[in-house]
Amino acid sequence: MQIHDLPYPDPGVPDARSGPRFLWWLWRNQLGGQLRALAWGLLHFSSVSALPFCVGLAVQAVVDRSGTRLALSGGLLALACAGNALGDTFLHRAAVTNWITAAARVQQLLARRTAQLGSALTRRVAAGEVVAVSTGDVEKIGWFVEAVSRFTAAAVTILLVCIALLVYQPALGVVVAAGLPVLALAVLPLLPRATRRADLQREKAGRATELASDTVAGLRVLRGIGGEELFLDRYRRASQEVRQAAVRSARMWSLISAVQVLLPGLLLIAVVWYGVHLARAGRITVGELVTVYSSVMVLTYPLRHFEEIAMAYSFSRPSAKRAARVLSLERTAAAEAAPADERSPSSLAQAPAGDLRDPATGLLAPGGRLTAVVCGDPDEAGRLAERLGGHPGEPGPSVLLGGTPLDALPLDLARTAVLVQDKDPVLLSGSLRELLDVPASGEVTAEAALGAAQCGDVLEALAQASPVAGDPMDVRITERGRSLSGGQRQRLALARSLVTDPEVLVLDEPTSAVDSHTEARIAQGLRDLRDGRTTVVFTSSPLVLERADRVVLLHEGTVAAVGTHRDLVHTDARYRAVVTRETDQERATHDDGAEQRAVNGGQQTLGDRQHAPDDTSDTEPAAAGPPHRHGKSALRGALEELEELEELEEIEETA
Repeated sequence: MQIHDLPYPDPGVPDARSGPRFLWWLWRNQLGGQLRALAWGLLHFSSVSALPFCVGLAVQAVVDRSGTRLALSGGLLALACAGNALGDTFLHRAAVTNWITAAARVQQLLARRTAQLGSALTRRVAAGEVVAVSTGDVEKIGWFVEAVSRFTAAAVTILLVCIALLVYQPALGVVVAAGLPVLALAVLPLLPRATRRADLQREKAGRATELASDTVAGLRVLRGIGGEELFLDRYRRASQEVRQAAVRSARMWSLISAVQVLLPGLLLIAVVWYGVHLARAGRITVGELVTVYSSVMVLTYPLRHFEEIAMAYSFSRPSAKRAARVLSLERTAAAEAAPADERSPSSLAQAPAGDLRDPATGLLAPGGRLTAVVCGDPDEAGRLAERLGGHPGEPGPSVLLGGTPLDALPLDLARTAVLVQDKDPVLLSGSLRELLDVPASGEVTAEAALGAAQCGDVLEALAQASPVAGDPMDVRITERGRSLSGGQRQRLALARSLVTDPEVLVLDEPTSAVDSHTEARIAQGLRDLRDGRTTVVFTSSPLVLERADRVVLLHEGTVAAVGTHRDLVHTDARYRAVVTRETDQERATHDDGAEQRAVNGGQQTLGDRQHAPDDTSDTEPAAAGPPHRHGKSALRGALEELEELEELEEIEETA
């Protein structure tokens, strides 16, 4: 694989069981590039190591006054220099190629996993960790993968030089052969501490990145509540902790570098002292002494690669561990254990249809109906919404659509069948026309979706903001819709979901940022536009619940009640507490009032029967008034507001 061939047609299936296994998998998938780098590395290091032999041969030729050997040594020296230049050039080219292709493979794998998991990714892994993996960690992983071939070439070269010195000059060769392994392995006792400090530095850097991303994402809210300085102080402290950890890690690596300089110097002193002693005794020639001395000097260059590979592994191991953790995540816990052919059955050519059922909670959303789900815990509602989209965050039975498990569907079919809109949907930068240009059935136009989502004022605001554009559909929306209000962003996101027109649409609090009048119109528009389609809305708004065909109350993770909004308000205290924000004291007052009314009603009935004529003794007592008329003020206010809105709509229809 060359750089111009990127991206990979298929980056493969990674071995994400651990960080080292993932690194080994990357290296194996770059075997061709690794072998090329190894070959050029051997040429480069061998040429560099041959220079001392050529210099020693030339010195001895001058001492012996041999012009032939001097010319031969000059030719060998020129050949070694050419091999050095050629090997170094192509080694660098191969190393950079391996680095970039390894990083590109990791990025493609991360992008594919992110696309598969969708918003469920940040529910299972911190956003800061995902950012750290996709940026700095990718480079460190690529660094180690490409450094392996250069280290292997350096190690092989050192072994060959030791053998050559033993053959060329056994007396000094023994000293060098005994000293070089000590030089190579001397830093091993320091590596565990250096690795721990590097891990701590990366951990603190990941926390600081996560804090920074959270602060930037919530900057608008922080400004509103005056919390900017608080979070900035937190980030300053986190960044100072990163700096201190980096300094401690750098101290350890500087110690390792110092050892790599000190020990070769000591070996060089020993070789020179012993070599001079042998030369004075006449046991070696001057040329042999120069050759061995120069060899020791040159070998400090390949020895540096032992330090580099140790540093690269220390930094890449936690990075690979984080990457493997992200890549090991599956759409579902069941899909993780299922074979690949079972996760993507080829027999399913189109998305299924029918009732949507969650066996874990007992939730049933009948096909073609608008089902509202009331849940007192917003986090639990978000998890259930993800599960309905085929992304359960914990082991359990799969959600069924028309009797087919969603996690058994291929990803494209699952997303065609069910669309989940998060509580905080993201608007990408671009024009409104581009925002609504999404894969869709074609049965819902952009105008119909914008109308159902009550986006008329949004179009007017966009047209006023950019009068040059003319058509508000061509007005550019800034990144994440920051130029719009929260309610405008929410309505545009709803319109985008409605344009898609999926078989099942799951909405998590789609009207939480709009006023009550707009909310009532959105609820009616949603009901009309999604007629005949399955729609599930997580909400606690009475205005939306009133227009649902079926309302389901979830309590402690299971279905507690099913009915219409009006029935549940009158009959279920838990439902009433969630929808009307009823406090415990108000609930007790309401229950006491209902009990007292029942007692009074019974006493009145008994009195009537005692004083009633005989021919009317079987007459039924007058029914008590509707319970909600004697309830608390919050409930009465909500119902009065609903009746007022209904009257307003009747007036508008008459007009």
